[in-house]
Parts: sequence; structure tokens; C-alpha cells
Amino acid sequence: MTALAHSWYMTVRHIRALLRQPWWIAISLVQPIIWLLLFGALFRRIVELPGFETESYITFLTPGIVIMSAMFSGGWSGMGLLEDIDRGVVDRLLVTPMSRGPIMVGRLIQQALLSAIQSLILVGLALLLGADYPGGVGGVVILIVAGSLLSISFGALSSGLGLLVRREETLIAAINFILLPLTFLSSAFLQMSLAPEWIQTVAKYNPTDWAIRVGRSALSADPDWNLILSRGGFLLAFTIVAIWLALRAFRVYQRSV
Repeated sequence: MTALAHSWYMTVRHIRALLRQPWWIAISLVQPIIWLLLFGALFRRIVELPGFETESYITFLTPGIVIMSAMFSGGWSGMGLLEDIDRGVVDRLLVTPMSRGPIMVGRLIQQALLSAIQSLILVGLALLLGADYPGGVGGVVILIVAGSLLSISFGALSSGLGLLVRREETLIAAINFILLPLTFLSSAFLQMSLAPEWIQTVAKYNPTDWAIRVGRSALSADPDWNLILSRGGFLLAFTIVAIWLALRAFRVYQRSV
């Protein structure tokens, strides 16, 4: 119970920090909204390709943008941890009697909440643009859960990497090197059956594509529950491994101070 209580206290700390700068939510949504509007208009006629499974590109695109936004939001969370390290916040927490795991876990829970809020805003905007989701509220909830898991996993990996390199420049370069390729090696913008065969092969092992396919299927009129449960299970396992790696990196940091 102590670890749970400490995780809650750390989550509240990060939520309070977010509430002191609520414009951060809006600012962080600028890029995914631009992508939604730009790509939605630029490639709207791609649905005319033989074999494309939907008549509305904005309907197809939105789950990809939601997941992409969640992944990028999580991927940059390591920067906040580096800032806390530079200001001595983490070192001050380490001299308290609190459990060590919650120092990381609280940050990841706050990241999941932020991802959920951003996802709801993006889905609402897509509906205003004409998207149609027969999966209803249940499908939206599954999409948000998938996005939150991906946000937590990349938040954990970003934080773990930040603890190891401890330099913002290195972390920025690494995150950019990883996130964009994962986005374009998924079905975010194009139906996977129309992609080159080598991209289809890579996408099978891409957690970004797992999350997108889970959300897109859940929002459809006929959800593929085998796909949702299998890819969702892969995503959950990936998240657990990412958190474990982040906690290991935190132990390495503790031994160095």
C-alpha cells in the first residue's frame, strides 16, 4: 500500500505541474492537428485506390494520428525527467524515505492521463471534420487505452534513456531517430495491404502499428476481436517490459549519485 500511496502522491505532483501550465495541452496538440488537417486534405482521394477498405480518409487517418500523438507525447517525457535531475528535484526525492519506483511510475501515470485528454480532443475534432465511427463510445475507449499504453511505454523508454545519457541533445537525437521511422513503418497513413511488402513485414513487429490496428478495428462496424486482443496483449507486454527497463535505468542512476 505504501508504494501505491507514493505513486499517487507523485502522480498528483505531476498533475499539479500540468495544471499550472494548461496551455501545454493545446500547444502539444498543434502538430497532430496540423497533420490531421493537412494529410486529411492532401490524401483524401487515396480511398479511390482499388482495395482501400474505407470511403472516408479522415475516418481512416484519425486513429493513426491519435496513436502518433500519444507516442510522441510519451517519447518526449524524458525531457521533463532530465529537467528534474538538473534542478536537483530527483536527488532531493532520493533522500526521503519514499519508495523509489513511484518516482518513475507517477510520471508515467500522468503521461497516460495527458494522452487520454489529447486523444479525446483529436477524436472530437475528427468527428467535426466528418469522420464516422460505428464502434461508438466503446471503440473510442479502446483507442484511448491503446494510445495510453503506447504513451506509457515510450515515456518509460524515454525516461530510461534520459537517465542513462543525461544530456538533452543526445535524448532529442535518439527520440527523433526512433519515433518518425516507427510512424511511417506503420498503417498510420496508408492501409498496410497497399504498402511495400518489406514495410508490411516490419509493421508486424512495430508496437505503433499494433496500437493503430487495435484502435482502428475497435472503431469499425465489425471489430476483429481476435486482432484487438492479440495486438492489445502484445502492446501490454511491451509496456511492462518498457517500465521494467526504465526502473532498471533508475537503479543505475541511483548508484551513480
